[in-house]
Amino acid sequence: MKNIKMISVLFAANLLFSCNEKSDYDSASRITAESLQKHIQELSSDAYLGRMPFTKGEEKTLAYLKAQFEEMGLASGNGESYFQDVPLVEITTEADTVMRIEGNGERMDLLGLKDYVIYTERQDPKIKVEDAELVFAGFGIVAPEYDWNDYEGLDVEGKIVVVLVNDPGFGTEGDFFKGNTMTYYGRWTYKFEEATRQGALGCLVVHNTIPAGYGFNVVQNGWNTPKLYLNPKDKSAHQLAFDGWLSLPAATKIFQMAGYNDRELLAKARKPGFEAIPLGLKASTSLKVSTRFNTSKNVIAKRDGSKHPDEYLIYTAHWDHIGVGKPDADGDSIYNGALDNASGTAALLEIAEAFAFGQEPERTVVFLAVTAEEQGLLGAAYYTEHPVYPILQTIANINMDGINPYGKMKDIVVVGKGQSDLEDVLAREAEKQGRYTSEEPTPSAGYYFRSDHFNFAKKGIPALYTGTGIDHVEKGKEFGKSLQDEYRAKYYHKPSDEFDTTRWNLDGAVEDVELLYRVGRAVVAEESWPAWKEGSEFKVLRESK
Repeated sequence: MKNIKMISVLFAANLLFSCNEKSDYDSASRITAESLQKHIQELSSDAYLGRMPFTKGEEKTLAYLKAQFEEMGLASGNGESYFQDVPLVEITTEADTVMRIEGNGERMDLLGLKDYVIYTERQDPKIKVEDAELVFAGFGIVAPEYDWNDYEGLDVEGKIVVVLVNDPGFGTEGDFFKGNTMTYYGRWTYKFEEATRQGALGCLVVHNTIPAGYGFNVVQNGWNTPKLYLNPKDKSAHQLAFDGWLSLPAATKIFQMAGYNDRELLAKARKPGFEAIPLGLKASTSLKVSTRFNTSKNVIAKRDGSKHPDEYLIYTAHWDHIGVGKPDADGDSIYNGALDNASGTAALLEIAEAFAFGQEPERTVVFLAVTAEEQGLLGAAYYTEHPVYPILQTIANINMDGINPYGKMKDIVVVGKGQSDLEDVLAREAEKQGRYTSEEPTPSAGYYFRSDHFNFAKKGIPALYTGTGIDHVEKGKEFGKSLQDEYRAKYYHKPSDEFDTTRWNLDGAVEDVELLYRVGRAVVAEESWPAWKEGSEFKVLRESK
């Protein structure tokens, strides 16, 4: 009789436990507009001073994120710590106001800020460039999968390469270099990296508003301003003497001085088999450099997997913004960054809570809030160079940078569509919500290469990055598009990017965050890993390892 009673008690206890155990559905329901709003309002409040690295704003942000992860009961993600140190160097360049161009019996002085913007990653106090040869290297691309090499047979040691923005596919019909969708090779950061690999002294990208996706004024914002970089262990490691940009009018004058016109060179550069053209001109200028060293932090938490604990899905969002800066017309100087990216950080916390209180995932899920995205994706870059979890065991990355504040949308945007299987999982899960995935409206802008997931992609890890849809449930696509246009014009990287209850509607944010949670749930439950699609420039990186 006692045994029967004991069995009955155990059965009842198990039944009670089963009823209380949170299902996948119940844990998704923890994602609410109220909790998203709480996180966004806290992180974007004036007390956080715009969440700039190396400030009191960073200290408050780190403390808040750690406290949230601890309250959820999530394990620390870096051994016994929730933090990963990210050593950075702040380099302030004071570029000469003149760049002298000489050749063919002529001399021309380009004016700093107006005609060119240059800066450096070198830490030498003084950099002097004298009579460095200029070489036109087309788009500055080496892309074996397209049988393309602008540096073929070219020795650029001690020379300055002049290259075009974007890639040869822009403005063409068909899918050559993905047509109007920018590839990694079209991104200006790639061009500087390739010039460095080739041993060049400097690299100047010719700006053009349409293929660049932004005006020269955006480039001018970087004139003689402090920039953060990862601090290399070997300070004497090769870097370009300077990176930078030429305005299109200035580049046109240089080409004319060399005996060419810009349209002629563009036509040559687009053709397969292009050969670099020495311009017969030499450039001289100088830069003064000051440096400051400090350490920022990534924040890491995790939920261990039950079946494959040594395989990892990583969610990312950047916690930083741009701090305190130039006052606006109302005298507000705090760049609160409510949408960019307090909202993405709030989404990370909500997904973390859903995993924390839901069923144990089959694989380990990591929640990584990275620093210094606004300074060049530096926190994510440091993590992928110094991974806490092995790159080869990291199955995917899902990144959040700005979450829908406009109400419910029928669609969610796939940024860089056509990259990986993760898009198919997203489409499947979106369909369950009665929604669909759409392509980004401006694929030529290269947004896939402009947030933290890009560093994971460069390591061969399939990475998903979504954007807010425009197909508004009640008012349609034109209305949805107008909201995003308004954000870029009035709020992006301005003190006005604050949480405003009269302007924000987080019902759509809840749907998007739930969707990204369910994508992660599906990915960690699949037997096979996500893979890159045919045509992705990152496919070879995964397959070669």
